[in-house]
Amino acid sequence: MIITIGGLAGSGTTTAAKILSEKMDVPYISAGDIFRQMAAEKGMDILEFSAFAENNINVDLEIDKRQAAIAKEKDNLIVEGRLSAFFVDAQLKIWFTAPLDVRAERISQRENKNFDVVKKEIIIREESEAKRYEDIHNINIKNMDLYDFIINTNRFKAENVADIILKVTEVIICQQ
Repeated sequence: MIITIGGLAGSGTTTAAKILSEKMDVPYISAGDIFRQMAAEKGMDILEFSAFAENNINVDLEIDKRQAAIAKEKDNLIVEGRLSAFFVDAQLKIWFTAPLDVRAERISQRENKNFDVVKKEIIIREESEAKRYEDIHNINIKNMDLYDFIINTNRFKAENVADIILKVTEVIICQQ
């Protein structure tokens, strides 16, 4: 089964995807890792690279291309990334959300950065990404119609989120 997991920064997509990958014994790939790798290749941090990507359509196209190509070669894969559901043919498309303050606190702790700084960075990053997605792909990232399942991760630990997704996959398998 191919599963896409997208979500807002700090909503827990990467952590849950890793746990789910282990529980299902299925590999996963991350658009965020690809994006960060490309930023490092250019010698930029995430915010600098996001700004660079606003004016360089090839960044997003390359990320989408890499993910779609990998997914086509696999029968079972978890693909994590904000736009993955738009470019990967998946049997289950999931979106994560959580309140801004919760997401900022998670990132603040993970990166050992000031909460207020992180909160501002999230807002800037999400505005930048939304603009790029609209300009490049004509995608409104706030439109949830494409997703089969939406999870507010605010009250759940990553392990529980993975368990919820496992239950959803069981239902899908039973319906086939």
